[in-house]
Amino acid sequence: MQPKLSVITIVYNNVKDIERTMLSVLNQTYPNIEYILIDGASTDGTKDTIYNYKSRLAQFISEPDKGIYDAMNKGLALATGDYVLFMNSGDEIYAPVTVAEVFESASAADIYYGETEMYDENWHSLGQRRHRAPETFSWRSFRYGMCISHQAIYVKRSLAGPFDLQYKYSADIDWIIRAAKNASSIVNTHSYVAKYLVGGISKKKHMASLKERFKIFTKYYGFVPNVINHLFIAVSLGQYYIRHRRTND
Repeated sequence: MQPKLSVITIVYNNVKDIERTMLSVLNQTYPNIEYILIDGASTDGTKDTIYNYKSRLAQFISEPDKGIYDAMNKGLALATGDYVLFMNSGDEIYAPVTVAEVFESASAADIYYGETEMYDENWHSLGQRRHRAPETFSWRSFRYGMCISHQAIYVKRSLAGPFDLQYKYSADIDWIIRAAKNASSIVNTHSYVAKYLVGGISKKKHMASLKERFKIFTKYYGFVPNVINHLFIAVSLGQYYIRHRRTND
């Protein structure tokens, strides 16, 4: 029997991108998808676009929330699938066959993950993420940075507790690490599974996001190892930008 996937999209005042995201889910060839839309009481026409597809949604809520992770928790509370996937407004499932290919890659894994392609606000490809998805992934893999985006990870719902709302910008990192700690089988699909629109809240509040990430990584990996790991991250980041600048010269 094909596992049921709950795809959760959260949105607030993003009429420009919401339809593109919705169609990437609704046009999947995989038949057993439950699509949940959580809108934060948009006022820009987003709700009108969503209503055009309301009959194809399993759940639709439009009400004020306390931020993106509060909205994600509302979606999790409504989900009934075997697995959950967050595909926020502006992002896309990579291709119509992606979900089918993810579940065909292995049977009954606790977590499936893949690669992410980045796009700018005009939906031009920026290529692969700087942090490439690791060949093997565990809860320790984030110690050198967020190597998997939350749009590119399918998590068994029984492992997926609520997001910790003490974190305003990086609760998704904490959520993935917790799920990975409880997982016994994690499968690399070796394929692109998501398209990601750059410039989310963690980019707009970059310093606050970095401080939260440091706090989360310290909780899981310890303070001293986290400091050492961040030195490696800084060196790696510097080398990346040097190579990138040379490529563009």
